[in-house]
Amino acid sequence: MLCERCDSAHQTEFPSEIAIHFSGRENLDKPHVFVFPKILVCLECGFSGFVIAEKDLRLLREGIKSPFAA
Repeated sequence: MLCERCDSAHQTEFPSEIAIHFSGRENLDKPHVFVFPKILVCLECGFSGFVIAEKDLRLLREGIKSPFAA
Protein backbone atom coordinates (compact mmCIF):
# COMPACT_ATOMS: atom_id res chain seq x y z
CA MET A 1 0.00 0.00 0.00
CA LEU A 2 1.28 3.48 -0.85
CA CYS A 3 1.13 6.59 1.31
CA GLU A 4 -1.94 8.72 0.56
CA ARG A 5 0.12 11.89 0.72
CA CYS A 6 3.45 11.18 -1.01
CA ASP A 7 2.96 7.75 -2.66
CA SER A 8 5.89 6.23 -0.75
CA ALA A 9 5.87 2.53 0.05
CA HIS A 10 8.13 3.20 3.08
CA GLN A 11 5.48 2.78 5.81
CA THR A 12 5.53 0.99 9.14
CA GLU A 13 2.84 0.13 11.68
CA PHE A 14 3.37 1.06 15.34
CA PRO A 15 1.33 0.26 18.47
CA SER A 16 -0.02 3.38 20.16
CA GLU A 17 -1.96 4.86 23.06
CA ILE A 18 -4.12 7.90 22.33
CA ALA A 19 -6.30 9.95 24.68
CA ILE A 20 -9.21 11.58 22.84
CA HIS A 21 -10.75 14.61 24.51
CA PHE A 22 -14.22 16.00 23.86
CA SER A 23 -13.92 19.58 22.64
CA GLY A 24 -15.73 22.62 23.98
CA ARG A 25 -16.22 24.11 27.41
CA GLU A 26 -19.48 22.22 27.82
CA ASN A 27 -17.52 18.96 27.73
CA LEU A 28 -14.86 19.80 30.32
CA ASP A 29 -16.49 17.44 32.80
CA LYS A 30 -16.33 14.47 30.41
CA PRO A 31 -13.30 12.22 30.76
CA HIS A 32 -11.11 11.46 27.80
CA VAL A 33 -11.38 8.14 25.96
CA PHE A 34 -8.25 6.03 25.62
CA VAL A 35 -7.82 4.11 22.36
CA PHE A 36 -5.00 1.74 21.48
CA PRO A 37 -4.84 1.53 17.68
CA LYS A 38 -1.98 0.46 15.48
CA ILE A 39 -0.84 3.56 13.57
CA LEU A 40 0.44 3.29 10.02
CA VAL A 41 3.19 5.93 9.63
CA CYS A 42 4.83 6.99 6.38
CA LEU A 43 8.52 7.19 7.18
CA GLU A 44 9.07 9.64 4.30
CA CYS A 45 6.53 12.42 4.96
CA GLY A 46 5.05 11.52 8.37
CA PHE A 47 1.46 11.07 7.18
CA SER A 48 -0.27 8.71 9.63
CA GLY A 49 -3.58 6.94 9.98
CA PHE A 50 -5.43 4.54 12.24
CA VAL A 51 -8.80 2.87 12.77
CA ILE A 52 -10.70 3.15 16.05
CA ALA A 53 -12.32 -0.04 17.38
CA GLU A 54 -16.13 -0.18 17.37
CA LYS A 55 -16.41 -0.23 21.19
CA ASP A 56 -14.35 2.97 21.37
CA LEU A 57 -16.35 4.56 18.55
CA ARG A 58 -19.49 3.90 20.58
CA LEU A 59 -17.97 5.74 23.55
CA LEU A 60 -17.09 8.67 21.35
CA ARG A 61 -20.53 8.74 19.69
CA GLU A 62 -22.37 8.67 22.98
CA GLY A 63 -19.94 10.84 24.90
CA ILE A 64 -20.08 8.43 27.82
CA LYS A 65 -17.34 7.62 30.29
CA SER A 66 -14.77 5.06 29.29
CA PRO A 67 -13.71 2.39 31.78
CA PHE A 68 -10.15 3.60 31.04
CA ALA A 69 -10.96 7.30 31.65
CA ALA A 70 -8.84 9.29 34.07
